[in-house]
Amino acid sequence: MAPNPTPAEEPQDSPEDYVGLEAEEAERLARERGWPTVRALPPGAIITMEYRVGRLNFEVREGVVSRAWKG
Repeated sequence: MAPNPTPAEEPQDSPEDYVGLEAEEAERLARERGWPTVRALPPGAIITMEYRVGRLNFEVREGVVSRAWKG
């Protein structure tokens, strides 16, 4: 049987640091800091709730990040 893969490490920054930034700037910064997946969502979007290592989610309201979370 093959061993389970080791998940990639996530950048050690806080999602709260992105709140209040313009969405494009927040995504650029997140990618610079090493986030392989960045997902921008409108408020109230229906999404799956599985946790994915290395994914940073943004809720974007009027072009500005209003909420950010890992997974």
